[in-house]
Amino acid sequence: MSLTPTLELRGLRKAFRDVVAVDRVSLAVPPGQIFGLLGPNGAGKTTTLRMIMDILAPDEGEVLLFGRQRRREDLERIGYLPEERGLYRKMTVEDHLAFLGELHGLGRADALARAGRWLARLGLDAWAKRKVEELSKGMAQKVQIAGTVLHDPELVILDEPFSGLDPINQGLFKDLLADYQQEGRTVVFSTHVMEQAEKLCDQICLISHGRAILAGDLQTIKRERGGNFYRLVASGDLERVRGVAGVEQLLPITAGGGHDGAAVRLRLAPAADGAAVLRRLVAVVDVREFSSEEPPLAEIFVQAVHDAE
Repeated sequence: MSLTPTLELRGLRKAFRDVVAVDRVSLAVPPGQIFGLLGPNGAGKTTTLRMIMDILAPDEGEVLLFGRQRRREDLERIGYLPEERGLYRKMTVEDHLAFLGELHGLGRADALARAGRWLARLGLDAWAKRKVEELSKGMAQKVQIAGTVLHDPELVILDEPFSGLDPINQGLFKDLLADYQQEGRTVVFSTHVMEQAEKLCDQICLISHGRAILAGDLQTIKRERGGNFYRLVASGDLERVRGVAGVEQLLPITAGGGHDGAAVRLRLAPAADGAAVLRRLVAVVDVREFSSEEPPLAEIFVQAVHDAE
């Protein structure tokens, strides 16, 4: 039995005058998943998230939250970190967090108690009475993280969450996402950095020029799209490999070779048989290794964009 999606978009469209920012995007986010909305800058990711949060109204389509058409009160069950971060610099740290909690329906005492627990967890309890403007950049980033999840949301939506984070806070954020998933909560985040999504996501949706061009389970996508990528370790003139029937592309690998030869990644033609290509390869180079390999997500995205054009 399939689970009701925590978030579902149906034919979402948004245009700004003559520019279509989001072009009938549909997707479904299962509960308890880390879902990546991926694409280059300007692809329409932020506009999509703003429509989910009712900051922008879609021209067409609808947003469903928790199995029903979105209601204003449903937004209180969401933790949202926008791309443009903002803190109230003249407030104390605990007052700032408590204020954000109150905006999500918490009582003042409960909000202050939760703020204290989060500040302790993040190593900032000694800064609770200090003004936000006194914080370092790294400390301020931690406060923004705490403010996003203070009210214990069921769904967390993050717009480019790792942008500008120092390495320590990136690790903190990743640990937090993992903890949330273990608790059965749902996380949606946008990013243009495919390596981050590849490490964190269960499900993805690739967006290009406002259109969803590929969506679904990440491992399934990699498995289905990875059948024609092979790792080759060989010695000899590797340029000759480009002329082998069935080889569409030769891609360098910066590391992974050795004394027995250099390593490259091959993309074979869709109908090419790996065993047949191997027989041709041994005629032109000294093959030491030839193995099927999943392509990086960045390569899948580039190929998906090419296929969609």
